[in-house]
Amino acid sequence: MEAIGQFIPLILIFAIMYFLLIRPQQKKAKAHQEMVMALRRGDQVITQGGLIGKVSKVKEDNEIEVEIADGVKVRVVQATIAQVISKTEPAS
Repeated sequence: MEAIGQFIPLILIFAIMYFLLIRPQQKKAKAHQEMVMALRRGDQVITQGGLIGKVSKVKEDNEIEVEIADGVKVRVVQATIAQVISKTEPAS
């Protein structure tokens, strides 16, 4: 019985770490993945590098084309999109 009592604090520490650190991080990662998968042509985005531009093309291999100035387009990996500033309405 004493052996179980010694493990209770360790189990409590793990439970606290799970609910305070691991679970919120998983939710944040899932929300980011959903945001990235919902990118459309015309969305204005900010990359993790700080570039602001408009999505001009969504490619199939986890890559998008972002126009950062008139006629200046760069290829960006979808996962490096940090934030979507403005969404476009879906075409009907």
